Order: sequence, then structure tokens, then C-alpha cells
Amino acid sequence: MSKNRDGGSSQPAEANRNTQSMSGPSDMPSMPYGQMRDQALRNRSIHTQLMEIVLSLRQTVEDNITQLMTRHQPQDLALEKQRHNQAVRDKVAFLGHLMFQMLHYLQSGATGDRSFQLPDTSMDSRVDVRGGQQAQSSRQICQTFYQRSDFEDTLISYDLYNRGIDISALYHSSFQDYTYQGNKYHKDENTLGYINLGTSEKKICIDLLAERLTRTDMLYIDEDLLQYPDWRGQPFLRKEVARFLTSDCKAPAHLDPENVVVLNGCSSVFSALAMVLCDPGEAFLVPTPSYGGFIFSTHLYAKVELVPVHLESQVTEASSYPFQLTVDKLEQALLGAKIEGKKVRGLVLINHQNPLGDIYSQDSVMEYLEFAKKYNLHVIIDEIYMLSVFDEAIPFHSVLSLESLPDPNKTHVIWGTSKGFGISGFRFGTLYTRNREVASAVSSFGYVHSISGVTQYKLCQLLQDREWVDNVYLPIYCFRLEAHRYITDKLKVLKIPFLNRGCGLYVWINLKQYLDPCTFEEELLLHCCFLDNKLILSRGKTFVLNQPGWFRLIFAARPLLLRSAIQRFHQVLVEQGQDWGVKQLEDAKEEVSTSQPAAPASLTLRKS
Repeated sequence: MSKNRDGGSSQPAEANRNTQSMSGPSDMPSMPYGQMRDQALRNRSIHTQLMEIVLSLRQTVEDNITQLMTRHQPQDLALEKQRHNQAVRDKVAFLGHLMFQMLHYLQSGATGDRSFQLPDTSMDSRVDVRGGQQAQSSRQICQTFYQRSDFEDTLISYDLYNRGIDISALYHSSFQDYTYQGNKYHKDENTLGYINLGTSEKKICIDLLAERLTRTDMLYIDEDLLQYPDWRGQPFLRKEVARFLTSDCKAPAHLDPENVVVLNGCSSVFSALAMVLCDPGEAFLVPTPSYGGFIFSTHLYAKVELVPVHLESQVTEASSYPFQLTVDKLEQALLGAKIEGKKVRGLVLINHQNPLGDIYSQDSVMEYLEFAKKYNLHVIIDEIYMLSVFDEAIPFHSVLSLESLPDPNKTHVIWGTSKGFGISGFRFGTLYTRNREVASAVSSFGYVHSISGVTQYKLCQLLQDREWVDNVYLPIYCFRLEAHRYITDKLKVLKIPFLNRGCGLYVWINLKQYLDPCTFEEELLLHCCFLDNKLILSRGKTFVLNQPGWFRLIFAARPLLLRSAIQRFHQVLVEQGQDWGVKQLEDAKEEVSTSQPAAPASLTLRKS
């Protein structure tokens, strides 16, 4: 926890930090980010795209059937009928949209356009000469589909132009697993529902937060709290955030509340930074695997590209531990981007890293900052997991703890309460930057991304109660993160390699042995097998990993739910092992039959 962050290198160089050494070169070429739709659509095979769409179609149909079979009390019928009709309209619209995508992908495959290049969305297709033919083709396909169908009330793609179609497709491809919301696991009411170990949420301290957030000091309301808030964040909250970060980040001097900006979530902060630090088409460097939400956030408004700095899972001379980030790799990625004509404006880091769980040492952070200064790059450091260190032997050093920064005017820190406090529903994210121009520009997004005054008041009360935070909440939180030991013990029994880290809410696991062949298509099929067993994990492709077979598993859940999840997880692996064994046997029989010489003619006649 934050109480044990002083001294020592936190780089996991020691061999005993890892349960097993990670190996196995990728059979996929390095994948450039390109525009967001390049990442989400263009660089995937038509086969993979169709499987993902069919998965969404299937889940949507299942959810609709579940809803239709749900019984309601007579007094709820009128309201339920209204809700049902709206839900049906929404699902039909979504099905129509997915079918349109399938037609588009199939046409791309049929015409040999394996790259599947969507129309340019940087300008309105009606006035963009360069993308005019592509845009017209896209809309013609869409119009043809709806003319030949009965979905006259679901003209989603027909009514949307390129930008809307692109955003809608990106949203559904990025968040298709969120359909589980209508069929969640419950230990009493729905034991067959989905168990979500894919979304990084902490659900082990809800009782503590519920008790604290219902105390009388949280129930205060006045006129100001019910009006439009300060777009930068209420002054009382910004002051408390500066004080909290000064203490927990061990800042050498008091942080200035004027350098704090508050928005509704860290993704909003990141999206705003992308808007104000880059022009459309420009780029950030991002070490991968990395949090996939960055991709959606940068593309949604800013049309900013993310250039991956691919990290290797193998230990080599250049990498003393798996997925190690070095300045040499940053240099190579930056040079590659320049060769491709991309303008890189900044470097994005997560400390500690998501999904790996690595914590950067002070020396490493300084090396990355020096690299950025050398090339005149901004550095965005996301420290949202800083309260989630449960191994006292691992020190965490915030960038705000450094006595001096190579370029303080271009160093920007993001933090929020979604992970450490487990209140993602509060939608709180904050930016700390010494650059007043950047702070002012990001503040303008408070016009559409601010938090309610009542919520800001509750957050202020929570953060300033250091007695409760330090002596009640954090110790219990740290103790309950021992669920990590339960999960890792199970993984050891199952002989599944994983990165053994003492922080975070997740474990990065290697399931390559269950892929045959080891491809992203097989990774998706394994992901679907987990979904068939109502278990949600996050697969490596969503973290822009260029090697198939890796998954992120969230362990910050209640014991009963974790036990049920592990049972489902094990069942899938058993089934996969059986399928693999049958396949190997069939392949062996086929090899034997094809290798035997043909029978002599006389022998054939004699048998007949």
C-alpha cells in the first residue's frame, strides 16, 4: 500500500518474481495501430471479424429470450410492456447494425479486399473527394440491406454517416462483453448468470464503502451542490485532491489545487488530453500490452492514433524479465512511426502497468521522462492503481514524488478512485499538471464531462477522512487482496504460467498451451468457450498484444464468486484439453493412413 513505497528498485528483474518463464515467439507480424478502426477492424482477418459479430448476435438473441421468459407481477405489466417494447426496438436495431457489418465484411472478403479498409472518417464523406467512392459504396451496401429487410424502423447505419458508423462499430466491437449486465451472476437469485472477471473492478470492499458513504456527514445538501458545478471541479474537491495526492504520492512539496482538473472518469481526462495535445491523425506511443480503453478514448473525439511499443514475453539479452519496457524499444517505435510519416506528440504510461502488474522503478521512470524530453514529447502517466499494492516488498514511487522532472511542463498525471476505492460508479477522474495552459484547455471539457456537485461533496468527505482511510479502509483492503494468493495457487495446480506480481486487481495468464494452432482466431474461440460457460475474461488481443494466448483474470472478487469462477474456468480447460487430445489422435490416424503404401493389385483382387 501507499505506506510502503520508499526505497529500493521495483523492477521485477529477479527470477523468483515470476512463477514460470514466459516463452514462445509470436506467429503474427507486428501490428501497427493506424486509425482506431485499423486496430479494431482492418488488421483482423475476415474470419475473426465474423466470429466476433456472430458472438454478439448470439448474445443479443439470448438476452432477448431471457427477457421474454421473465415473469412480472400484474401491477408491473404496463410499465414492463413499455420497457419491453423499447428493449425490443433497441435489440432489433442492434441486430440490424450487426447484420450490416456482416454484409460489409463478407463483401470485402468476396472482392478480395482482405485489408477491409473502411471509408476515411476524418471528414464528412459528402464533401471528402478522397474518400467519396468508399463512402458511397459503404452507404450503398447499408441502403441495400435495409431495402431488402423488414427492419424499416432500425435505419441506424443508413441514418448515420461515416463518423457515426465508425463510432458505432467501434463501440460494439470494443464492449460486446458488456451484454452480461442483463444476466449477472448472483449467489442466490441467478447462480447460472455471467461471472465477470474481465472488467477491472474491485468488489471486495463494497461493505466498507457502503457503511462510510451512508454516514450522516455524507448526507449534506445545499443550494450550490444542486447547481451547475465549476467546470474544473469544485474548489473544495480540488483542494482535497491536491492534499490527498501530496500525502499518498509523497510529493516533496504541497501540490497546488490550481493544477488539478476533475472530470467524470479517467477516460474522460485521457480523451481530453488527447484532444488538447494532438491534432487529428497525430499519435501517442503506448507500450503494449496496454489498457484497451485508451484506444476507444483517443479515437472517439480526437482521432488520435496510438503507436504500439511491443514488449516481448520472452526473457532475452535485451529484456531481463517478461514484457520489459526499455528506452531502446521506445526509440525503435518512435523511429518506425517517423518512417511511416506519423507525428508522435507524446508517451502514455500506466504505473503500475495494466494488464501486466509491473511497477516502474524511479530510475526507469526517469529514463522514460528523459527520453520524452529528448524528443519534445508530452508524457501522460496513469497512476489509478497506486493504492492497489498489497506486497510490502514492492515499493511504488509516483512521478509526483520526484524532486525534479526533466520537463515538468509536459508531464501530466491521471488518478481516480475507481480502482483503489472501488467506486467506479462515482465516475471520478482527476488530472494533475503544472502546465496551466493544458489545465485550462482540459477544464473546458467540464462543460460536458463534469461530476454532480453532490458526488463531488461525498468524494471530498471521503478523501479528507484520513483516520478512516489509513486505519480502517486501506488495511482491510490490503488484506482482502490476498484473494490473489487463492487464484495464483489454483493456477499453479492447473500448471498455467502467469506473471506473479504483488499489486493490481488482476493476473496476466498464459493459455497458449490450449490454442492449436496458436493464433488469434484460436484465442477468440477459447474466449467464446469461456463465454459459453458464462465466464468473462479479457483476451490479449484487446490489450493490443501482438502474441496470441494471453488473458487477464480479475481476482478482486468475493470468495464465493471466485470459487464458482474457477470451477467454470477449469471446466473450459478440461474441455479444451479433451478436444485437443481428440484432434491429436485424429491427426495421428490421418498421418498413419496417408503414409502407408498402396496395396498390390493382386492382393486387392484376392480380397475382393
